Amino acid sequence: MPATLDATDILTACGLEPARLQGGALAVHSPIDGAVIARLAPTPVADIPAIRARAQAAFQAWRQVPAPRRGELVRLLGEELRAAKDALGALVTLEAGKITSEGLGEVQEMIDICDFAVGLSRQLYGLTIASERPGHVMRETWHPLGPCAVITAFNFPVAVWSWNTALALVCGDPVIWKPSDKSPLTAMACEAIFARALARFGEDAPEGLLQLVIGGAEQGEALVTAPDIPLVSATGSTRMGRIVGPKVAERFGR
Repeated sequence: MPATLDATDILTACGLEPARLQGGALAVHSPIDGAVIARLAPTPVADIPAIRARAQAAFQAWRQVPAPRRGELVRLLGEELRAAKDALGALVTLEAGKITSEGLGEVQEMIDICDFAVGLSRQLYGLTIASERPGHVMRETWHPLGPCAVITAFNFPVAVWSWNTALALVCGDPVIWKPSDKSPLTAMACEAIFARALARFGEDAPEGLLQLVIGGAEQGEALVTAPDIPLVSATGSTRMGRIVGPKVAERFGR
């Protein structure tokens, strides 16, 4: 990437054409100079039930794919992240204001968790337990949980998503990602990178394994209160945690 950050060049290098990032109500600012680098349309709350339904359908198919095969998708994602490291790191700098080394370091954390998750895909062990019945044993088997909502914060716009998503995919769970409304562009770039990994992976991957929800608290609440999302990973302020935790607990989510 060039030493001098140019928003148009960075967005294009990440597969985000600037012409597609205009006209919406959500203004995305760079903290470097306060400039508006995009205007996006938030995801209508009315669309979220359909997003959840796609995730549920993806879950029913993805859970049937053997875990080592699911790990292959994550391995390909790691390869695509390696190829896109400079561009995505520059976008983290542009959108979150991190210095270059920290932007690149955050992408490296994404690559590292993919490596970890690939190994995990062959280590989803269960116990074999002695039984008091002659000729019998008890076997422990782990089952996928279901669609996971990942709500991430501005200060780690991509690493936290990857920590959740690499593990969720290996375990058989689709992901619905709501990034911070201050850093949606990095999420869109990750979606494009994930799409390249999916294209290489083949037909075993169902539609809806990764979906984005763009917006703020209203969109987040629609995910937090959804009864068909069994797990919510929410990273943010203490204030947000005090709101999210009881809402998820009230419906016996995790």
